[in-house]
Amino acid sequence: MTINNDEHILEALGRCRVVIRDGTVIEVGEARITSCPLTKKMAYPLSTLDKESVKANIENRIRSWGMCTPRREVTDTRPFVGFGASEILSFGLATGLLDAVVLASDGAGTLIATSPVLVQGIGGRMSGLVKTVPYSEVIRRIEENGGIVIDRKNASLDQTAGVAEAYARGYKKIAVTVALPADAQRIRERYPDVLIFGVHVTGLTRAEAEMLASSADLVTSCASGTIREIAGKKALMQAGVAVPIFAMTRNGKNLILEKIRQSDDPVLFKMTRLPALGEQQPEPLI
Repeated sequence: MTINNDEHILEALGRCRVVIRDGTVIEVGEARITSCPLTKKMAYPLSTLDKESVKANIENRIRSWGMCTPRREVTDTRPFVGFGASEILSFGLATGLLDAVVLASDGAGTLIATSPVLVQGIGGRMSGLVKTVPYSEVIRRIEENGGIVIDRKNASLDQTAGVAEAYARGYKKIAVTVALPADAQRIRERYPDVLIFGVHVTGLTRAEAEMLASSADLVTSCASGTIREIAGKKALMQAGVAVPIFAMTRNGKNLILEKIRQSDDPVLFKMTRLPALGEQQPEPLI
């Protein structure tokens, strides 16, 4: 497969724009937040967020597991956080609560995954993906692990097309990760039974947060003040306090509850108004 323009664009670590060409970070935008509790727990931990630290983190991902290169690893079994999107969706596949997950990967674009290790290997390491290019090596690894790449030629990012393809192939219990509120609304209108997981929500306007909160089953909060305020108040359940996940529907709530039920970790349940936020939050919330 010939690649004419080997360029990837990410919105990483608090919606900081990062451009990678030929495996090299060539542009890093200004970080929009200064700190986040989750970045301190990364394989390459960051105590503060600025251009230099973000660039170093992305370069470490390229060296370690080939992000945005043909070397990109696509499977993993390690949970990175307790209630991350990939951890919850991987659990859903492993337990049969889901039979397909539509997500996006650098080097492949939108894909359908039916393997928990594929969801964790791709989603657990993925920052907000804006643009990518196809790598035949990455696509081959995904397909060897049971994945279906929607657009092998262009690696386009089209979650609606991914959901349509999943239904066309006979899957019934489908989940999809969605970064754009308009996409979430469109998918909900066309496919009312799909489980929608809103991701990469830092910087959403109030109108966008309202749209996502009314369309999604689950929403991560990232460094979003509007999601904490709007989705948090409407949520049926919250998992985590520093960077919480909000369950907006019974389907989302049931998935989290089942994950808790099958875990051996200690858990505190408390009836309270939401959102319930801890002292450590991303700074600033935007």
